Amino acid sequence: MKVLQIIKYGELKEGLRFNETTKPRISPTDILVETKAVGLNPIDYKLVSGDLKDMVPLNLPSTIGFDVSGVVVEKGAEVTHFEIGDAVYARVPQNQMGTVAEYVAVDTEVVSKKPKNISFEEAASLPLIGLTSIQALERVGLKAKDRILIHAGSGGVGSFAIQYAKAKGAYVYTTTSTKNVDWVKALGADRVIDYKKEDYKTIVLDLDLVFDTLGGDYTIEALQVIKVGGKVTSIAGILDEETAGMMGIEGYKLPENIAKAVDEKSANYKLTWMQPNGAQLDAISAMVKDGKIKPVIDTVYSFEDSIEAYLYLATGRVKGKVVIRMS
Repeated sequence: MKVLQIIKYGELKEGLRFNETTKPRISPTDILVETKAVGLNPIDYKLVSGDLKDMVPLNLPSTIGFDVSGVVVEKGAEVTHFEIGDAVYARVPQNQMGTVAEYVAVDTEVVSKKPKNISFEEAASLPLIGLTSIQALERVGLKAKDRILIHAGSGGVGSFAIQYAKAKGAYVYTTTSTKNVDWVKALGADRVIDYKKEDYKTIVLDLDLVFDTLGGDYTIEALQVIKVGGKVTSIAGILDEETAGMMGIEGYKLPENIAKAVDEKSANYKLTWMQPNGAQLDAISAMVKDGKIKPVIDTVYSFEDSIEAYLYLATGRVKGKVVIRMS
């Protein structure tokens, strides 16, 4: 079968190549999915660059991609809740990475049935951004009437998180560039801050919660704009002590500047490293069926144009998600 693989670390054009491999074999708890569409994510091109090779070592060549939608064509002996012909979607676990491929084997624990009211392309756009948003926001107890700042509202995670927070009844602030203000407002954000014209730190004060999707200085600033006892949930910032313990890192302490900012606000700070979860995808499916979440796609590329799709994603100018249509 044809696949797109990382053949070496470096630039996307040199690091990616189409290859032929054998169709994957499935375990008793797996299903084999004929891939219809693949959602692309920044983690994909960061793997190509080698930025994550210490955290996520790869045995090159390695097929790229984590998000997938398609049709079940084979199921393992222990699989009871999926049938041949089911339309499904998933974020595959690390050990099954490689969704830019004609067929994908995936453990059923991380799979959900595709909502009937969306396309395969729309379904493929949801898993990573949806699971990331839910896990990050639920970990700090997002609730109705919370005042929350979600950075980068036009991005994949941001566009999903805005809709999810609104579905929970929160009041949502978000940041974006001038050209995307109206587009992000249409997603449901209550106050869209044009970062090219406005300093968000003068607008958002005493927030209940900040969703830090950018890291760096934004993590410290998030701790500055929350109220005393407020919460910061990050997917790009510094590792927190609880999460370090969960990862088996002994004796870890927050950097002094983060620890001081947390103490000054009696804040709850957490970093979330998303994990595949079929039950949470089921919850996303229910929200999609009810119209509370609408997939947001920037561009759909053909399988043959997959490398161009990654080059576009890496520009950082994407609104929503970039998707590859396999067939």
